[in-house]
Amino acid sequence: MSTVPSPPFRTVLVANRGEIARRVIRTLRHMGIRSVAVFSDADADAPHVREADDAVRIGPAAASESYLNIERVIAAARGTGAEAVHPGYGFLSENAAFARACREAGIVFIGPGEGALEVMGDKIRAKEHVAAHGVPTVPGFSALGLTDEEIAHAADRTGYPLLVKPSAGGGGKGMQVVREPADLADALQTARRVASAAFGDDSLLLERLIDSPRHIEVQLLADDHGRVIHLGERECTLQRRHQKVIEEAPSPVIDAPTRKRLGAAACAAAASVEYRGAGTVEFLVAGDRPDDFFFIEMNTRLQVEHPVTELVTGIDLVEQQVRIAAGEDLSLTQDDVRLTGHAIEARVYAESPTRGFLPATGTVISWRPPGGVRTDSAVETGSVVTADYDPMIAKVIAHADDRLQALEQLDMALKDTVLLGVESNVPFLRALLSHDDVRAGDLDTGLIDRMPPLPASEPGPAVQSVLAARMRADDDSARATDRGAACARPAVGGLWTTASGWRLGGDRAPIARYVETDAGEVITLHEDDALVPAGAVVAEDPLGWTWIYANGETHRLRALTRREAAQRRLAARERQAAASDPQLRAPMPGTVVAVHVADGERVEAGARVVTIEAMKMEHTVTAAHSGTARAHVALGDQVRRDQVLADIDAAENLPTDTHSPDAEVDPTPVSSS
Repeated sequence: MSTVPSPPFRTVLVANRGEIARRVIRTLRHMGIRSVAVFSDADADAPHVREADDAVRIGPAAASESYLNIERVIAAARGTGAEAVHPGYGFLSENAAFARACREAGIVFIGPGEGALEVMGDKIRAKEHVAAHGVPTVPGFSALGLTDEEIAHAADRTGYPLLVKPSAGGGGKGMQVVREPADLADALQTARRVASAAFGDDSLLLERLIDSPRHIEVQLLADDHGRVIHLGERECTLQRRHQKVIEEAPSPVIDAPTRKRLGAAACAAAASVEYRGAGTVEFLVAGDRPDDFFFIEMNTRLQVEHPVTELVTGIDLVEQQVRIAAGEDLSLTQDDVRLTGHAIEARVYAESPTRGFLPATGTVISWRPPGGVRTDSAVETGSVVTADYDPMIAKVIAHADDRLQALEQLDMALKDTVLLGVESNVPFLRALLSHDDVRAGDLDTGLIDRMPPLPASEPGPAVQSVLAARMRADDDSARATDRGAACARPAVGGLWTTASGWRLGGDRAPIARYVETDAGEVITLHEDDALVPAGAVVAEDPLGWTWIYANGETHRLRALTRREAAQRRLAARERQAAASDPQLRAPMPGTVVAVHVADGERVEAGARVVTIEAMKMEHTVTAAHSGTARAHVALGDQVRRDQVLADIDAAENLPTDTHSPDAEVDPTPVSSS
C-alpha cells in the first residue's frame, strides 16, 4: 500500500508578494504545508493575502519598511510558528544578511548558504571565482578602488564597446552601454547613482560588450550532499534595455553537445560555492557562434521565467527547493531530466508601449486570464496597481509540441487576455511575437530596441460596435427617463425632448457620436447594425473612461458632446501650430532623484532637466527647446503624473525648435527580476 510522504515542514512563511507569492503558496498547499503570507499596507487586499492560510502585516507601502525589512519578516515568521521562509525572487531572496538572520532565529532559509550568496551576489567576485574554476568569462575589469582616470585607461586596454554595470544586484539595474570614450564619464556617474540607491553599493564592473549576443541561462538543482544537476537551458535573449520580455525553453539554437557543455559549466560554477537549492547560471552566447559562451552571473534564487523549465521538464521547482532546504536528497539524476516540447513565456507589464513603456497605475476593473495556457498572475478584478512595486501583472506561458505551435498558442492567449483599468504591454508582446526574426528564432539582445515604436491604434470595428451599442443603450435609457418626466410637463415633451434622430418625411437621420481616445484623438462614431462580438467586455473606471475589450483589442475611450469634440479638435490644431510647451511635466508618478539644472540656468534643447524614479525605473525629462530653466521640484519630492517639473522659457535671442515634443523622456531601467 502506497503512503503519502509527510510534509518536510509544517509551516512556511512566503516573504514576497504578487504572482510569485501566489505561485509558492500553490505548491505549499499541494504539499500539505501551511502557508503564511506577509503584506504591506498597499497589499492588504492583495490576492496572495487571501490565498495563504495566514497573513501578517509587516509595514507601510514602501518596500524598505516592509518587504525589505529583515527584522519585521523574521518577527512575522516567529510569531506564526514558521519553520522556514521562502523568499521568492527579488526583495530579500539574494540577501546574505537575511539568510544569516534566519539561521540565527532557528528558521530555515529556502535558498543557498550564506557563502554562495556572498560570492555570487557580487559580480566582480563571482566572475573572478568561477574563472578560477574553469568557467569561461567575458573580458573586463573591476573599477573598485580606481579613479575615473584609471578606469578610462583600463577601458582603453579592454576595448570598446563596454558595458558598465553595478557589481551588486542584478536584473539590469543601472547598466550603461558605452561605445565611445567620450561617453564613459556620464555612464559612470549614472551607474554609480543607481547602484548606490538600489544596493547601497556603488562599485562597478566594466566588461567588453559582445555585439549581437544571445542571453542563455541554465537551470540548476543542488542538494546538501554535493549532487548538482541541470535542467537544460532557457533562451532569454528578447530583452528591452536589459530587461527580459519573452523567455523560452529550450533555446532554438542550442544543440545537444552545446547543451551538455553549458550544463557542465553551470554545474561547475554551482559546485564551486557548494550551492544548495534551485539556481540559475547566466551566459552570453555569441550570435554567430552559438557554441562560444561566457559566464555573466549566477542568480541564487528562483527566476521569473522558471515556468518554461517546469513545463518542458515536468518538475516543480518550488517543491524541489522546499525538499532540498529540509535536507532531503535530490531525488533526480541528470539522466532523469527530459525536455519535452517547447514552452514560451510572455511578461505582461502595467506600462504604456506608445509612451516609451512608462509604467502605468490604476485599478483593475476587469481581469480575465486566457484559457488553455498557464497564467501566473499578480492581480484579479479589483486589484490596485500602484507605483510602489515592480509593474509586472502576470506571466502567460504556452507549452506545445514544437516552437511554432507554442508561439501561435501564446499569441492567441494574449489576444484572449482581458485587462481593463490599467494599460499593458499586450499589444507590443503580440507585435513582437509576429516579428519575422522572432518566428525564425534569429534573436539577439538588441532586437527589441531596433523595432520601430508601437503606434497608438484607433479602435477597430469590433470595439466601435461595442461602444456604439453601449452609447445607444445609454441614449435609450435617457429617453425613457425623459418620457417619464414629460408626462408631468404637458406643455413640452414627447418627440421634442428625445434624441432619436427622427425627422419629418424621411428615415431617421444617423446619429453621430463623438469619443476621445486615450491618445487624445477625437473620432466620430455612426450608428450601424454591426454585431457586437462575442466575449466583449465593457467597464467604467472611476475617472469616467469606458474601457472596452473586443476581438483582441483593448481601448480606453470617453464619450464627448458635440461641443466638447469641437473644443478638443480646436485645441489640437492650436497645439500643432504653436511652439513647444515651456512646461515640462512628469510622465508618471514617482520620486525626484536628480535635478540637473539650477534656477536661471541656460539650457539647450535636449538637455537633462529632472530625473524621476518609479516602479524601479528612472526617467529623465529633457528640455524640448533652448531657454532659461526654472525647476519647481527638489531632490526627494514625490510628484504625480503630469505635474509641472520645470519651465523652459525661450529667450528672444534663442531659436525655438517648434518640431520638438513637449518633453522628451529618456527612460533608464534599473530593475526587473
